[in-house]
Formats: sequence, C-alpha cells, structure tokens
Amino acid sequence: MGWLYMQSLGGHSGPRQYLDAQFTYERADLSSRVLRSALVGVRVYYAAVEHFGATGREVFGVVCLGRYNRRDREGYIFGYKSMDEGMGPNESDCPEAILDLLTPTDRPYAIAWRERCRANAAARQRLSAKPKPQPGQTIVFDPPLRFADGRCHARLQVVANPRSNRTVLFRDPAGGGLYRIPNVKGREYRLLDPPRP
Repeated sequence: MGWLYMQSLGGHSGPRQYLDAQFTYERADLSSRVLRSALVGVRVYYAAVEHFGATGREVFGVVCLGRYNRRDREGYIFGYKSMDEGMGPNESDCPEAILDLLTPTDRPYAIAWRERCRANAAARQRLSAKPKPQPGQTIVFDPPLRFADGRCHARLQVVANPRSNRTVLFRDPAGGGLYRIPNVKGREYRLLDPPRP
C-alpha cells in the first residue's frame, strides 16, 4: 500500500489517536480494534490490532510510517503508510508490551519481525542498564576510539560539561584536549571510579 495524505486529523488530537481510529471499526463480518499502540520517535506507529471474524480471533502487529507537519505548504498535514507484520517491515522497535498481546502466527515474515523486535528491545535494555559516565571517573574504551583530530585514545577523564547538565565531556589526561562522544553508551567501555582522598 502507498502513502495516504490528508488535510486534517478528523478531530483527533494527534497522529496516534487518528491511526487508532483507522484500525478500529465494525462491519457485519468483521470487527477490529486497537488493543495497544505506541508512537516510537515521531515517525513510526506500532499497534496490536485485534480482529474478530469468520476465522475467529487474531491479534497481529501493525506498523505505520508517518509524516506530520502542521505547516505543510499544500495543507496535507499528515501522511502515513501502513503495513502489517506479515509484510516483514524494516522498522523493528515495537515495544514489548505490544508484542506480548500478539497471538501466535505461522507467517515467516511476521515471525522474523517479532524476533527482530525482541532482539532490539533486549539491546535497548542492555544499553539502559549500562552505567552512565559521571564527572570524576575515568573511562576506558576497548577498542580505543579515533577522533577527528587524528588522535586515538583508550583512556579519558570524564568531566562536567559547562553548557549542559545532561551531557559530559571527555578529557585527554596527557594533552588536555576535550572531546564529545555521541552515543557513548553504544560503545564498549568500563568506568574507573576516582581515587578516594
């Protein structure tokens, strides 16, 4: 299915609520409702959709790519492209609370998608459990990191960032150069606590 664009959200408060309504309906032969949904980032919608029909009850995963721009020049403020898990979507960051609601399936692409989503959720949990570098600690990278100035460092001091309470900087103990390291938790490291006085 291609992209669908619209000039309003039809009275809904946001894209997630609009999409929930699109997958909730009743017909003579079929009823459908969203059991749980989430908007991950600003562009990907995930939902567990329950169908009751002639074949019984099924709960499957739905993924929608979305574009939301209230200031679109042509007035098309929202667009989305929907697919179900059986299409094997590339987007595989579905929250586990949604995955837990899905009924068993024998569709190969759906099985592979669910496995990717579970693996990504486990990786996110490992990253969030990793200790965050704090000022005063020493961080040791394995393997060493190469920086834009051409230098390579395995050991740096963690220092406070005077411009932000949310991020830290890393200082070369020998030369004193300061570095920023985006997504530091995604790298392999260990932290050494500062020596006690």
